[in-house]
Amino acid sequence: MTNSTNKVGFISLGCPKALVDSERILTQLKMDGYDIVPSYHDAEVVVVNTCGFIDSAKQESLDAIGEAMKENGKVIVTGCMGKGDDAQVIQELHPKVLSVTGPAAYEEVVGAVHDWVPPVTNHDPYTDLVPPQGVKLTPRHYAYLKISEGCNHRCSFCIIPDMRGDLVSRPIGDVMDEAERLVRAGVRELLVISQDTSAYGIDTKFRTGFWNGRPLKTHMQQLCEALGEFGVWVRLHYVYPYPHVDKVIPLMADGKILPYLDVPLQHGSPEVLKRMKRPAAAEKALERIAAWRRDCPDITLRSTFIVGFPGETDQDFETLLDFIEEAQLDRVGCFEYSPVKGARANELPDHVPAEVKKERWERFMALQQQISANKLQQKVGATIEILIDEVDEQGAIGRSQGDAPEIDGRVFLEGATDLNPGDFVEAEVTAADEYDLWAG
Repeated sequence: MTNSTNKVGFISLGCPKALVDSERILTQLKMDGYDIVPSYHDAEVVVVNTCGFIDSAKQESLDAIGEAMKENGKVIVTGCMGKGDDAQVIQELHPKVLSVTGPAAYEEVVGAVHDWVPPVTNHDPYTDLVPPQGVKLTPRHYAYLKISEGCNHRCSFCIIPDMRGDLVSRPIGDVMDEAERLVRAGVRELLVISQDTSAYGIDTKFRTGFWNGRPLKTHMQQLCEALGEFGVWVRLHYVYPYPHVDKVIPLMADGKILPYLDVPLQHGSPEVLKRMKRPAAAEKALERIAAWRRDCPDITLRSTFIVGFPGETDQDFETLLDFIEEAQLDRVGCFEYSPVKGARANELPDHVPAEVKKERWERFMALQQQISANKLQQKVGATIEILIDEVDEQGAIGRSQGDAPEIDGRVFLEGATDLNPGDFVEAEVTAADEYDLWAG
């Protein structure tokens, strides 16, 4: 194996989809003979993968670029801020950055690294060590599996289609090959992500692809059926509640994929949803949730909501509270509406004052915490399957089937010091609070 002197620093910001972009770039750099180093001082060039979803994320990205420029001086910028007006802002603030590219610009980023730090000539990708699953930024036992890029919706608060374009589904054979490599490398949980998982294959008219010689349609249901054969946890994120989602619920009830759905509902008022230009109606969502629970009583439902959207009245907000009271969702995130440069919602009338947004957020969270606490209390005394994430001298911390990493709750097993990350264990739930469980 060659010892590379070509050292690259890497900063990855933003959502799991951006994390997958980072993993792909890092894998290619490793294959090209570069070492990835954890400090500015050692790096010959630093890549910053930015997030441009909301203003606070943009500021974090700008701060990261500024720090990299100050500490190193050779910086390549990519990601969601690397496109349109934001790219111009970066170049005005930091005119000496080496290059600026948008999201999923793998070849351009690797090409820029090659330009500034030419690859070593004696590197052999067939003998130098790159793991078969590629370079991963998550722990060894779980991985994000990105099935598509972009989105066909035009929600008024969102600029993702402007940054990442319309929906482009990955060929199902490529997705399954990647999933198989990850499972062979020891991954115990696959987290399926995209901007709109339910829309997988719409752009290709659900074209038939091939995996291991067998035909598979580029379609969410067929993908879930195939992933369910690996015998690992398969968790679905960003699932819009289209009617065909109903067909994957039996796979959950049969234990093929996890009984977990992350459904971005955003609001419960039909008027607010109309102004948001959301593709689903609130009353249909409640009907669908009831049907999912009927077909799979153990299902865990996660969603996110926005309070204080332009034009949201007191009545709209009360309708939202009624909605979450009826929906009884297990896991909920809530955000105060924040204007994003370029979003069409900025032009809407009747913006909600900051103090009203804050008060509504507090009321929403108080109600949802109560719902969540009640739901978790019902699990006390039950025996659950737990995937272990970390172990220290106090014991082990893991997650139940109802908990996605980073965003949901955790399960604490005090004194269980003989376990390892990636282990599956069964234990009885002994206590619960608003978000977490204790088991033994």
